[in-house]
Amino acid sequence: MSSEKRVCVTGGSGFIGSWVIRLLLERGYTVRATVKDLNDEGETKHLLGLDGASQRLRLFQMDLLDYTSILAAVQGTTGVFHLAFPIVFGPVQDPQREQLDPAEKGTLNVLRAARACKVRRVVVTSSTAAILPNPSWPAGVVYDEDSWTDIDYCKKLEFWYPASKTLAERAAWEFAAKEGLDVVVINPGMVLGPMLHPAIGVCATILLHLIQGRDVGGILNSYMGCVDVRDVALAHILLYEKPSARGRHLCVEAVTRWCDLVAKVAELYPEFQIPRHSEDKQPWLVRAESPSKKLMELGLHFRSMGQVIKDTVDGLRSKGYLQ
Repeated sequence: MSSEKRVCVTGGSGFIGSWVIRLLLERGYTVRATVKDLNDEGETKHLLGLDGASQRLRLFQMDLLDYTSILAAVQGTTGVFHLAFPIVFGPVQDPQREQLDPAEKGTLNVLRAARACKVRRVVVTSSTAAILPNPSWPAGVVYDEDSWTDIDYCKKLEFWYPASKTLAERAAWEFAAKEGLDVVVINPGMVLGPMLHPAIGVCATILLHLIQGRDVGGILNSYMGCVDVRDVALAHILLYEKPSARGRHLCVEAVTRWCDLVAKVAELYPEFQIPRHSEDKQPWLVRAESPSKKLMELGLHFRSMGQVIKDTVDGLRSKGYLQ
């Protein structure tokens, strides 16, 4: 077994992480994946059931703030896919302690372990939430990898998720520059598509709430398009395997506004009774087709918004969340 085929995936039990592991196993990799609790079948069973898992997958219990637990998982690998990220559901009592510090310190702990183990490359999963909101971005210009979310603006308005994603990514770039570690970053939009793990993820929940007529206003802070989880997973692997990959990589099927996604869901599923002309609350967001040029140049072909929505709804129905 080539050492290049031995990798670590943090946050392996999650929506994206599960698909990254599945594709890695399909490509012959040996994977060391981290979960929060080895005794929780909701985190482990779907991973251990993947083709190739019995021979080439080992699970580790990891705490992002416990460096030793991270080092144990990274040891003996030459590549790290860092997807684990703290997400606080419900009201945040102490954002610095609950969200901001774990995001930044956890990322730095993973990078320190990667440096100690002399890995070849680290692929860090960031988000379009680290690209916007950015009030200083020029009007009429398409948001791309040159845009950075305004952390002070987010803190002022208590947008803790974009702030934490941005702090974590900036910390990763600073560490990489200082320590000479090879880091590449992927910035996916709203990730939808078929689900391997038993619980539905944050983005699928947002779509479910839309269908159910519940409030999803918070998504407007950092929404700039959707993308299929299988495309995101493949993008991670391309970023690891392609030596030419450098810097940040926007990962969306197209730059679209939230009202565009709402209209597409209403078109595909009139039975959901979603308003076809949802108010456009993102007039500042410039639409663009095929904006993820860096990933497309690496060979990635994106599934359409319609296909992404259909596969997500099929997944929600199969899990009993929709009739």
